[in-house]
Amino acid sequence: MAYIKLLRPKDWAKNFFLFIPLFFAGEITNTVKILELLLGFIAFSAAASSIYILNDYKDIEDDKKHPVKKFRPLASGAVSKPAALTISVLLIIGAFTLAWFIRDKFLFVLAIYYLINLGYSFGLKNISILDIILLAAGFVLRVKAGSVIAFIPLSEWIIIMVFLLALFMAIGKRRDDVLLKINSGMDMRKSIKGYNLDFLNTLLSLICAVIIVAYFMYTMSDETKMRHDTHRLYYTCLFVVAGIMRYLQIIFVNADAGSPTKILYKDRFIQVVLFLWVASYFGIIYLKDISIFK
Repeated sequence: MAYIKLLRPKDWAKNFFLFIPLFFAGEITNTVKILELLLGFIAFSAAASSIYILNDYKDIEDDKKHPVKKFRPLASGAVSKPAALTISVLLIIGAFTLAWFIRDKFLFVLAIYYLINLGYSFGLKNISILDIILLAAGFVLRVKAGSVIAFIPLSEWIIIMVFLLALFMAIGKRRDDVLLKINSGMDMRKSIKGYNLDFLNTLLSLICAVIIVAYFMYTMSDETKMRHDTHRLYYTCLFVVAGIMRYLQIIFVNADAGSPTKILYKDRFIQVVLFLWVASYFGIIYLKDISIFK
């Protein structure tokens, strides 16, 4: 169980961003491309787990001070350092090999992702602002990987919205770290010295507003209307606004934004809103010939 926990399989949910280009292009029913993306998902998950292990290896001493992270396999001593490093190496070899068989350009994107996160784990995460930008860039690279695998060109709007949404969640996570510092008196990570609540609250408000405006503009742009042959995608804005409002409520009212994936798995409101957004978007794009969506 400790070795499975070391891989952080719950965080593999982030890699479903590979399917975003296929969904927004209206080709989510293309089984051939879905199978290729599933292989890409496996390769990306293996590479991500390799990075998670290296990150935990570098942060063992800091994680021991954290109220939650101290239970991680390396910090708790459940998995030895040599075993963890061996698994990390095997995972990245497997990830790169599978990526090469899928598509050479996908291997290139995956390599960029790995190198960026390698730099992140070995020091870049200690630089305030750069740390959250690199985290957000990882999500953009996931979407780019999906685009390369499925041969689907990416809209600038999609790239912008994914980057902003990932940035929004990363800022929320840093805010949680600042609260832990205030309550415990200890720095859980070095980059926290460059943040405080006022600064992060301002960033959250700013990014939140830009995300909503960007999504509204995407749904009403001429390019989107022509591509999907419908002008009704703006209906889905309701669920985007509701989801962001709920996430802000979790951050400011519940003071619990440590892990976006944890929120996704546990928060029923977020789950329902996400389902309704996917269902409405799917209905408008894929079922537009049915009278209720006309």
